[in-house]
Amino acid sequence: MKLRNALSAALLAAASVAAPMAVAPAAHADTLICDQYGSTTIGGRYVVMNNRWGSSAQQCINVTGSGFRIQTQQGSTSGGAPLSYPAVYLGCHYSNCSPGSPLPRQLSRIGSVPSSISYNYVGNSVFDASYDIWMDPTAKTNGVNQMELMIWFNRVGGVQPVGGRVGTTSIGGRGWEVWQGNNGGNDVVSYVAQSTISGWSFNVMDFVNDVDNRTRVDRSWYLTSIQAGFEPWRGGVGLAVNSFSASVN
Repeated sequence: MKLRNALSAALLAAASVAAPMAVAPAAHADTLICDQYGSTTIGGRYVVMNNRWGSSAQQCINVTGSGFRIQTQQGSTSGGAPLSYPAVYLGCHYSNCSPGSPLPRQLSRIGSVPSSISYNYVGNSVFDASYDIWMDPTAKTNGVNQMELMIWFNRVGGVQPVGGRVGTTSIGGRGWEVWQGNNGGNDVVSYVAQSTISGWSFNVMDFVNDVDNRTRVDRSWYLTSIQAGFEPWRGGVGLAVNSFSASVN
């Protein structure tokens, strides 16, 4: 994830950019990744990244044919930024683009973005389960985008998104707290589920359109990547993305 100032956890829960990452061979059987920025591809369509951007402690993920599981997590922090953002994504992240990526694509050229996600949660951990959507005024494939849209499916341990709560809304038939802020590198709008969601199929553009109504984002901007994973502060072994899919129509 992005680098941020060492502020309180309440202000630093939305990081998801890291330095350029090492790329491992495509995963066929389960693949263990312990390299700080190691990654691999699954399904000939998505990238899975370890992305241990906020800690020097070891983190390993076991990559399956449809997602990943955190297998080792030796780091711990009681405040400030999370340890990492292991995730699976469609699109481009620091020049590492998913195979045959349909992104970046201008929002005006997108009709719908159907996506499906299934998470596995564990106890005795502090984390959020975050689905990140990145947008920029240019067709950017490297570096930090200007807008991060986060969908928090779950949060445990009192962590909060960047900025402050600005209200509530209903999207996709579910209720959400809405938070807005800036982490020093980009704007962030976060949608926090009012009750835990373990799995869901939805249209990403429903959230993008809401951000369009709230911020400077407009239809000339580009959708650059769609990512689903976890931000752990403590523990996290066993947290998993069981499955992930997304397509751009």
